[in-house]
Amino acid sequence: MLEAAATSFASIFVVGVGFALTAYVYHKGYKYFVLKKMTNAFEPGDPVLELAAMGRKVPHDSPDAAAYWIPRPEQEIVDRIVAGEETGHYHLFLGDKGTGKSSMLLEAIRKIDGDGIAMLEAHADLEIFRIRLGKALDYEFHEDYIGGYFSERGPRDTTALLDIERALNKLEKVALLRRKQVGRPLVLIVNQMHLIRDDEDGKDLIELLQQRAEQWAAANLVTMVFNSDDYWVYERLKQLSTRMEVLSIVDLPKTQAIMALRNYRLKYFQEHLAPEVLEDVYDRVGGRLSFLNRVAKSRDMVETCNDIIRSEKTWFLNQCWILGGEMDDDVMDQQKWAAAAVVLATALVDKESEMDSTYDPETGHVLPSFPLHIAQQIMTRADFVRALDRLNLFSITSRAQVRASSVPMQRAFREMVAQDGFREYLQATIDRIAAIESLGRTRELVAKDLVLGATYEIRQIKGGGVEVTLKQKEEGGEEKKGS
Repeated sequence: MLEAAATSFASIFVVGVGFALTAYVYHKGYKYFVLKKMTNAFEPGDPVLELAAMGRKVPHDSPDAAAYWIPRPEQEIVDRIVAGEETGHYHLFLGDKGTGKSSMLLEAIRKIDGDGIAMLEAHADLEIFRIRLGKALDYEFHEDYIGGYFSERGPRDTTALLDIERALNKLEKVALLRRKQVGRPLVLIVNQMHLIRDDEDGKDLIELLQQRAEQWAAANLVTMVFNSDDYWVYERLKQLSTRMEVLSIVDLPKTQAIMALRNYRLKYFQEHLAPEVLEDVYDRVGGRLSFLNRVAKSRDMVETCNDIIRSEKTWFLNQCWILGGEMDDDVMDQQKWAAAAVVLATALVDKESEMDSTYDPETGHVLPSFPLHIAQQIMTRADFVRALDRLNLFSITSRAQVRASSVPMQRAFREMVAQDGFREYLQATIDRIAAIESLGRTRELVAKDLVLGATYEIRQIKGGGVEVTLKQKEEGGEEKKGS
């Protein structure tokens, strides 16, 4: 019996020790391979480059790739940031949609073949943001961990924000190892930050990313780059920033815009345009790269310019046109917002007429603008301007200047204000809004006895009281009193 018991105990002991040793080795090996995969994610080559190359229809490592690129004045700064040469700071790229922010980042990544770079697109849903971050870092969030097959609570049973924190913890370990080997920080780019919702979850996510950015910038571990179209992201980051650098991306100046249009036209049609044609296109749509690219692809460039202006005007009118003095009181809230937008657009047109110059022969268009606090004063509301910025109707620059979102949008403002009777129509709308608000603040009391022809006799009595006597005429003409 003792021999059988000893044999059984030895067998169980060997199996238990073997199982424990195997689990320990698997756990350590899993952690090692997690860091190994994340390290490989920062090796040269990036799927983002392949996708961008497909859009350009030329391999990203081709010597001809640079010929399809339109350089911007800020490209040299972006190249240094992406190459890890700018240390001690994290960066916010702020500019209107279509100015070339993402394209500059992709071009800078192409020049170093994605070495030490990870890039992801932001999203309003934290779960989708988590998945995209995991894809960029090649991190599975322990979803492939074998412990999940057991009944015990797995490490994935948590919120998306905690998962993002875990991924950034792993990235920090990778950055520490890589700095010893390479001597420069990793670069993590979060594109389209404006897609994150401006709510509590979105603010928590931005705060989490900014805390890491501040910490990593101080230690020269990871340089984080945030890319946004909307001003509210800058306001949110500004509250806690100590090491943030802001790079404002605006429309191209006239000389570079004309050069870009010429290169685009050569790319698509192998056609050399006359200087006066190039200047005419610039006068119509300005230096927005997305507009210039769209015009260059068209056979009739002038008609496409007019289409862009009509499209911008239609977008503005569909979002915030006013309904005049006959509007129903049910649309009161929407019309407050619409009237404020139209008032601001009218003020920009009026300021443009007061400016000494709205067009410089060298730099091109000079759009009228107001400081943000003045724009709020003109609109008589402080909460509407940022919503209008999100809709790309107006633009708030990094210097807190409010202007039209583009040159075609400013042209649309001019056409709208120039309509016959526009200012009277706007004033009628404002008066109607004021009347509806007045009705909402007024309480009407109806004395039914007076409606029937009676009268009230009111007199003050001793002690500070008031006596009201009703005088009502009966059929015989006699008065009937009651108090």
